[in-house]
Amino acid sequence: MDLSRVRERDPVGLPAEGSRADGSDRLTGEEREAAVLAPVVTRDGADHVLFTKRADHLPDHPGQMSFPGGGREPEDADLLATALREADEEVGLRPDEAEVVGRLDDIRTITDYLVRPFVARVADREYLPGDGEVAEVAVLPVAGLVDPDNYESERRDHPHYGEIRLHFFRVDGFTVWGATANMLVQLLELTTDWDLPPEPDRTVDADVDLPG
Repeated sequence: MDLSRVRERDPVGLPAEGSRADGSDRLTGEEREAAVLAPVVTRDGADHVLFTKRADHLPDHPGQMSFPGGGREPEDADLLATALREADEEVGLRPDEAEVVGRLDDIRTITDYLVRPFVARVADREYLPGDGEVAEVAVLPVAGLVDPDNYESERRDHPHYGEIRLHFFRVDGFTVWGATANMLVQLLELTTDWDLPPEPDRTVDADVDLPG
């Protein structure tokens, strides 16, 4: 993965043009600020991306794959501090282990969060769930994420956003979808030769079941 393309696009510490560094001017008043960290691990000579599987008891997105992260707390100096704190709490990734190179586009979720994704290279070691919100840690190979056989998408109607495209990455028994898959699409397009297929694989009804 060429993470320099993330750094060149939006270096950490510099606000996006026309916005405040903390992104607060883009909140609608109904949303809460949040941040996640997309950790990239070099393991056995190949790049991997670290995800968490959310615990089934959580009220928001139970059982889904996500990046370490969560809502901004009053003690967080900025959204990068939020992402690093949450990564420490959720998987034991210490802030000094993360070489943060930049960030991706902010994304709004159906649970009324405005999420800022940061990208970092991190140490290759074992990461374990550190709180009750994380059921499992998965370190998935980039080679698997960009394999066309492991990707599919669908078009469906959304009750709030109208017609949307959902992405599904199925690797090593895990399925990354939803907001995390949207972030992953941008990360892979920026840092690898992978390109998003121009059209979804299918169109489905709004009430078709989604992965857990």
